[in-house]
Amino acid sequence: MRPPPFFAIKEIPMPRLHYLQHVPFEGIGYIETYARLNKFTVSGTRVFKREPFPCADDFDWLVIMGGPVSVYEDHLHSWIQDEKECIAQAIDRKKTVIGICLGAQMIASALGARVYPHTCKEIGWFPVSLTPDARSVEAFGNVPESFMAFHWHGDTFDIPSGAIHCAGSEACANQAFVYQKRVVGLQFHCESTGESIAALMENCPDDMKEDRFIQGPEALKSHMRFVPAANAVLAQLLDGLLDLR
Repeated sequence: MRPPPFFAIKEIPMPRLHYLQHVPFEGIGYIETYARLNKFTVSGTRVFKREPFPCADDFDWLVIMGGPVSVYEDHLHSWIQDEKECIAQAIDRKKTVIGICLGAQMIASALGARVYPHTCKEIGWFPVSLTPDARSVEAFGNVPESFMAFHWHGDTFDIPSGAIHCAGSEACANQAFVYQKRVVGLQFHCESTGESIAALMENCPDDMKEDRFIQGPEALKSHMRFVPAANAVLAQLLDGLLDLR
């Protein structure tokens, strides 16, 4: 009896991840750990050093980090328009694109949505809840219905046309969206580590004027216990994007 034919299984290479970092004290945090565990190759553009933005051929995943500037300050920062063009090119080329805080606002703006000052700042650890539509998106398929996330923002965005609204919080209704399955905007931070939160506290102390949705330094320090669970949420979301391959 003739043996069954042998079919070689082609191994899919792990993605090339490239990140855009806007300030020295706000790096990719837990994303670096996730990338290392999953054997990604990692490269980055330090926007604060005016390094050139990458071509879409140079990466598979583009991660855009946070920062203290606002998207609508393009009259003050010429690189903002260049960065939005980089993001738009990545989206057009069907790359996986993930924006966190300012990064999410950059994606929203690149997709034609409005970015503007919110009615309040949201700084500290506050719960985020998924919308009913979130379960229709692969990236949020295994993310808990509600979880604690770290926040540090004063701006917000409208959900881009054609995107799915995936999460909100009491202070800010638009916390996450997904566009064409592979483009994810997260207003909140689940990539934060104890070190990255301490760096934000050191570099942005004037933001921590206690209010309803602003926690002071002592509260932030006492809530560091939420970091591992928040990182696990991000890992679940990134797993969902990785499965899209």
